[in-house]
Amino acid sequence: MAQTTSDTEGMHDNPYTRGIAAFVSGLAYDAIPAQVRERIKLLMLDSIGCALFGSDLPWTRILQRTLSRYDSSRGCTVWGTGLRLSAPHAALVNGTQVQGFELDDVHRQGVLHVGAVVLPALLAIAEERPGMTGREFLAAAVAGYEIGPRVGICMGQEHIAQGWHSGATVGVFSAAAGAARALRLDEEKTVHALGIAGTQSSGLMAAQYGSMVKRMHAGRASQSGLYGALLAEEGFTGIVNVLECEYGGFCSTFSRSQDRFDLSQLTAGLGETWQTMGIALKFYSCVGSNHTTLDAIRLMQHERAFGANDVRQITVNGSQVTMDHVGWKYVPQGLTSAQLNLPYCVATWLLDGDCFVDQFTQDKVADPERMRIADKVVVKHDADITARGSKFRHMVRVEVELMDGTRMERTVEAGRGNERDFASQADVVDKFEKLARRALPQDRVEQVRDWFLNLESQPDATALARLLAA
Repeated sequence: MAQTTSDTEGMHDNPYTRGIAAFVSGLAYDAIPAQVRERIKLLMLDSIGCALFGSDLPWTRILQRTLSRYDSSRGCTVWGTGLRLSAPHAALVNGTQVQGFELDDVHRQGVLHVGAVVLPALLAIAEERPGMTGREFLAAAVAGYEIGPRVGICMGQEHIAQGWHSGATVGVFSAAAGAARALRLDEEKTVHALGIAGTQSSGLMAAQYGSMVKRMHAGRASQSGLYGALLAEEGFTGIVNVLECEYGGFCSTFSRSQDRFDLSQLTAGLGETWQTMGIALKFYSCVGSNHTTLDAIRLMQHERAFGANDVRQITVNGSQVTMDHVGWKYVPQGLTSAQLNLPYCVATWLLDGDCFVDQFTQDKVADPERMRIADKVVVKHDADITARGSKFRHMVRVEVELMDGTRMERTVEAGRGNERDFASQADVVDKFEKLARRALPQDRVEQVRDWFLNLESQPDATALARLLAA
């Protein structure tokens, strides 16, 4: 039976998708508050440092080698290397490098690593189309950094609890928004860029249990967003109500029921409440859900020094997401599972006094001493913390019992470098330089640093790609 006008009325209503597109296409540099402009420069610098460190990891080398074999285009730089690939493949590899060692930023409420999905697509466009000023580059980045977190907030904690890796699923919208703004797409074409990107969303949380593919999720999201913008520019059409559609739309498909997501969050406060300011940085080389526990232990150690052999038991009380995401019993399955497992990271901190890049090496994954200490860590669900909502999903109450009977307790809502107590410029630069020196000579590291810190005065963002080539 043919559909009537009344049957199809409302099928393509898209006030939220279109509202996002209007914001992205109309975002001007001068409309971005000064504090947002300063923050995003540091956020981007941090992501680039993570990518440079990630350029020489086993999983990224496999991607680099494999794609080089099948890709004869050499349009874009693979950061920290001498390789060049097509723009989509460069976005895939560079996004993987940013997210390659659990070092990059996180929007805790939106459950998204933002720089890893926005920057690879954005810089690919800047490299292929010379002349994008630093101000335009910054505005495009803000467009991407603003949109993905809102989609994550809309979906809520249920999205990741259901088993979707939000960095991969939600990330396509950040990438598409940043790429669309970089290409100066109008509102209509930006709607289609979002619709093309959204239908490519995918990513399973089971990837955290030892596989390399978890590292690739951000790269695929960045690549999908880039495809969305490039194809929309040429007139290719996407799902115009990709976020709203009741059947087969992003929100309805990636959530168990209609009452598990809140579409109003997609455009709430656009241009007034800046989600870029809600992004935190990492100073431990492990998943963000582990950072509050490590900080709690670090703070308790300041009150009374104790080490691994002094501990009888550590109990971590956290949200359901913390339980599901990182609270499982540790079994050696590779570096990915080690960096995502809370008991292992606690054991590493207690034994080494740090949880940065040098603490995570293949020879330590099955270290009997780390496994023995990890068995002393118990992770429990605290319904009160879960009830506080996604803003507090990393909150933990940590109880430490020492061998001599001493009991200590500490509650931490957000880890070091969190959005409310953001890291200083000196701390961000120090982290960047430590990581970037693994791939680039010191003089080049300093040039990249200065390029970002003086972004508004840069005449052509193509220069950044040249600086990132080894």
